[in-house]
Amino acid sequence: MAVATDKFPVLVIAFGLFSHHVSVVVSSQCVDGTYEHDGRDCCLCPPGQHLVEHCTTNLEVGKCDPCDPGTYSSHPTAEMSCDLCTSCSQPSENLEEDEPCTVAQDRKCRCQKDHYCVSSTDICRLCHRCKQCGTEGIKVPCAGHNDTVCNDKIEGGVSGGKITGIVFAVIVIIAIGGLAVFFFKKRRRQQPQAELTNGNATDVERQNLRVSDVDLQPLLPDIAEVIGWKDMQDVAMRSGMLNATIDACKLDHPGDSQEQTLQLLRIWQESQGREAGLNLIESLGKSGKKSKAGQVRDILLRGS
Repeated sequence: MAVATDKFPVLVIAFGLFSHHVSVVVSSQCVDGTYEHDGRDCCLCPPGQHLVEHCTTNLEVGKCDPCDPGTYSSHPTAEMSCDLCTSCSQPSENLEEDEPCTVAQDRKCRCQKDHYCVSSTDICRLCHRCKQCGTEGIKVPCAGHNDTVCNDKIEGGVSGGKITGIVFAVIVIIAIGGLAVFFFKKRRRQQPQAELTNGNATDVERQNLRVSDVDLQPLLPDIAEVIGWKDMQDVAMRSGMLNATIDACKLDHPGDSQEQTLQLLRIWQESQGREAGLNLIESLGKSGKKSKAGQVRDILLRGS
C-alpha cells in the first residue's frame, strides 16, 4: 500500500520536535535538586561548593565555587557562603580532632585521653577528666559519655579497730543530725502562723529546695523557649563560657534561634551540675530579667 505523500512531512516534523524535547529534558536534569530564583528553577550547587551566581536559564547550573579553607558545605546548597569548620582546639573543652574538616564535611571532635563527654547530644562539645580509682580497682572503664565506675572498697583493707571507730562516728553524726532536725521542726511549729505564711524569704527557701531537686533535662525545651537566644547568650557569657562554644551553637543551627538556644542551654546546664536551675534563675535576676526568672522558676516547680 502506498503511503500518502502529503502526510510524510508532518510526521517528520513531529518526530523532530519530540526528539528535541527529550534531549532538552535529559540534558537539563539537576542531579542535586533545584531551588527557585526569579521565576526559574536553578540547579543547586553540589556539596563542597557554594553559589556565586544564579542561573539565567531554567534547570541549569549557575556559577558555583569550592568552599574556602576552613569552611565546608555538606549538602547541596543555594547559599552564597560555606559554614565555618568546628574547632576542637579550645583548652577548656578538652577536645581533640577525630576527623579533619574537608570542603564537604565538618571537622569531628573527640575527647582527649582520660576524658569523657558530658554532652547529651551525639556531637560532643565538652569533656571532663575521668575519675581515678584507688586500690579498689575499676568496675566500668571511662568511655564515651560515662565516667569511671570504681569497685566497692574491700573491708579487709581496713583494720577492725578503724571499722569500729568509723561506725561509731557515723552513728554519732546521724544522732546529732536527727536531734538538729527535731529541734528545727519544733522551733518552726512554735513560730507564729503569720510569719510562716507571709514570710517571703521562707517561701523562697522552700522553693529553692524544690528547684534544686528537679531534673532539668525534660524541661529544657520549655525553659529555652522562655529565655530566648539573646538572654541565654548573656547567661552563658556571665558564667565564663567561651565565645567559641557559644558561636558553635549558632553555626550548628543557622536561622533557628530556638534550636540555638536549646543547644547552648544544654551545654551550660551540664557545666553547672546540680545547681543549674538555681544558678539560671539567679543569673536572669541579676541581669534585670526578673520576669523570665520567675517563669523559669514556675517551670521548675511544676516539674518537681
